[in-house]
Amino acid sequence: MGKEGKIKILLADDHPLVLEGIRACLETYDHLDIVGTAGNGAQALEMAAETAPDIVLLDINMPELNGLRAAAIFRRDFPQIRVIFLSMHDKREYIYTAMHNGARGFILKDVPSSEVVAAIGAVHSGGTYFSSGISDVIMKTGPQADRGELTPRECDVLLKLASGGSNKEIALALDISVRTVETHRKHIKQKLGITSTAGLTRYAIDRGMF
Repeated sequence: MGKEGKIKILLADDHPLVLEGIRACLETYDHLDIVGTAGNGAQALEMAAETAPDIVLLDINMPELNGLRAAAIFRRDFPQIRVIFLSMHDKREYIYTAMHNGARGFILKDVPSSEVVAAIGAVHSGGTYFSSGISDVIMKTGPQADRGELTPRECDVLLKLASGGSNKEIALALDISVRTVETHRKHIKQKLGITSTAGLTRYAIDRGMF
């Protein structure tokens, strides 16, 4: 945490107007501390070493070092820093690569600032956050036939389980009760015939959901 218990945020985007717009929005929240801005992934890594942020908000397409490659370096060199992608791109390959490279969240730039703040809070608390648009892309473009009779909500829970979320974290991210998450988890295991969380994670990876 930053000064006075604030969450320290580093922003990286190669469009100055976008960068300043995001900064201006986030600075209106008293519990957030914007410690710096960067125009590409390389600058973000340099600034992270200097400012030690809790969260890095990364764009994908940036010069010199793009966000996807930067995320992998963050995971290797700064494992304590959590990465959230804030992007206009909702292509499946971008989302999967981001998750594979250690991103804890992926939200689209057209969401309201309140959702960006919600994502920051969820990820800072140790959870994951994927905006509804991202979950929709994964569910619509992934192989459906292999998922049995899973409902859209069960697919969403499965994705978050595969991302390492606990029942409590999933409940917070999806705005449902822990008991409801437990029920979904039980039904997913029954439908897929998989009893362990590790098995569910492997299933999600093998089916291209993660």
